[in-house]
Amino acid sequence: MATPARPYEQTVDVETPELVLLTYSIAGVGSRVLAALTDLAISAAVLFALLIAIVVLSPVSGIFMAGSAVSGSWGMAILILAQFAVLWGYYVAFEGWMDGQTPGKRIHRLRVVREGGFSVTFGVSAVRNLVRILDMQPVFFYLVGLGSLLMTKRGQRLGDLVAGTIVVREGVRELRPAAVPAETPSNADLHAALALHTALSEDEFRVLDRFVERYGTLEPLRRAVLAGQLAERFSAALLDDGRPASPRLLELHERERRARARGVSSRDETGAGRERQALIAANAPRWQQFRSRLATAQKRGLRSLGEDGVREFVAEYRALAADLARLRTASGGRAVDEVFHLGRLVAGAHNLLYRDRGMPLRATIRFLFTDVPREIRRSAAPIALAATLLFGPALVAAVAVARTPGLAKEMLPPGMLRRAEDGVRRARNGEGYIDDPQLLRPVMASSIVANNVQVSFAAFAGGVTAGLLSALLIVANGISLGSVVGLYVSKGIGPLLLAFVAPHGVLELFAICVAGGAGFLLAGALLMPGARTRRRALVENARRAVRLVGASTLLLLVAGMIEGLISPIEWWPLEGKLAVSGTTLVLLVVYLRGGRTRAAGPSAPPTETPTSLALGAVTARRVP
Repeated sequence: MATPARPYEQTVDVETPELVLLTYSIAGVGSRVLAALTDLAISAAVLFALLIAIVVLSPVSGIFMAGSAVSGSWGMAILILAQFAVLWGYYVAFEGWMDGQTPGKRIHRLRVVREGGFSVTFGVSAVRNLVRILDMQPVFFYLVGLGSLLMTKRGQRLGDLVAGTIVVREGVRELRPAAVPAETPSNADLHAALALHTALSEDEFRVLDRFVERYGTLEPLRRAVLAGQLAERFSAALLDDGRPASPRLLELHERERRARARGVSSRDETGAGRERQALIAANAPRWQQFRSRLATAQKRGLRSLGEDGVREFVAEYRALAADLARLRTASGGRAVDEVFHLGRLVAGAHNLLYRDRGMPLRATIRFLFTDVPREIRRSAAPIALAATLLFGPALVAAVAVARTPGLAKEMLPPGMLRRAEDGVRRARNGEGYIDDPQLLRPVMASSIVANNVQVSFAAFAGGVTAGLLSALLIVANGISLGSVVGLYVSKGIGPLLLAFVAPHGVLELFAICVAGGAGFLLAGALLMPGARTRRRALVENARRAVRLVGASTLLLLVAGMIEGLISPIEWWPLEGKLAVSGTTLVLLVVYLRGGRTRAAGPSAPPTETPTSLALGAVTARRVP
């Protein structure tokens, strides 16, 4: 159970590998909304700047192609893809590159971290942000996400629950250093220096400290009333020299603060609690020095410290973690400023040392061509379930419409019915499935890619609804697909449709099944977690599912380009289109066989330690 560092703050405790509890302050709804609005403004500015650049450059410089109309077509295609990339890639990219922060989160001092206190990876960032398609509903009002924030103890939207992340407030609270008096100490100061304990207990000092903190903001009348009440409560510790209550309280507060800075224990403290002030007095300067080094490392990276500097940083981190453990014990579970301050330092260093170092080119290639195919084979069962829900209804709908063409009016939109009617004429005249305006091919390709990939994201995110939304989406697409096939067959123009679908159909249909399998992996975690808790099963299956989403996105990207640039070509014969289809099938099989080579024995994942991670960020050593 989290112990709040402030009455108005929601916190969560995380245990580090060093067995030290770190207290994170959960970001509130207000700060997250402000960060989201800031990111939205930045995204809109980027898109607007890109639009202006396309309008200005494309007809003048011929950057895309010669001729203003063609270059405008390519410019529109780029704008469509850019809008899609900003909508879905902005958060994934920035949170992966900037260790859990987008520009908006950095401005408002927020950060996304994994529930274990570790930094987010690109995969984790992708999971939490792809589920955004549900969080933003209805439309773009984010009512689902806001509802989840308010109902969960850790302020998590659906994406955070699936990815196993929390959004925390960052920033190190400054400790007010004890002032060293330049003048000759008074008798009261000398008496306090020789005392075995302070005049006020810790709880009493906290009350007085809050009064002094708000002293300048209180109305005079209200301040006088509070001062009188406090003076009556602390009468035994105040100097009775006839002065008003306020200056005597300020003087008492300064004496108490100086005594605590010298290590004098608080009144009524017993056992380990008597060591708290001594621990703070002895180590506060070292904590402040580490704060400066941490700020440098967070801004410039660990590499800026050098190899020796990193070793010192790791050693200091361990020392501060030990100090935090001792201070927690000495504080007796009370939330005090020093525990909060030191906890922020240790949490910041912990996130920095356990930060994921990103995906270099070699790791990215291995992920795409080894890990992803291996995961597709491993997830054959949920992918097969998605294929059954797609092709089963498609077959039923195709047979039903082919036998009873009148059903098409109930199952297809009017636009598709008109296209089929026009298809009879086009087949008779030797034309293609649709008009092939070469000028608009780039726009068609980019639009198809954006639409299909968003459908795959929805199929994945729908797994959070125990798979109901994923199943509904796949079945609906299957019925629509089968109805179109049945309609064209009933009119005797099936080859016209086949010539258009064949080049891209293999990749596109398989990608839909893979995306559906990703959604069913999430559903399996909720419905059949096994020996795991549902929360743990959901997070673990989401890490597998995001690989399937990556595969689906890659396949749909290729399929969309083929559908927009090759499939509409009217003069290609059906045999040529089938040859393209067969080629994509062979290449797909080759791709799915990737990652079959295995080592002699199973390799255990490397143990994450701050020393290995920190030194690995500075230099790579060869082991003889």
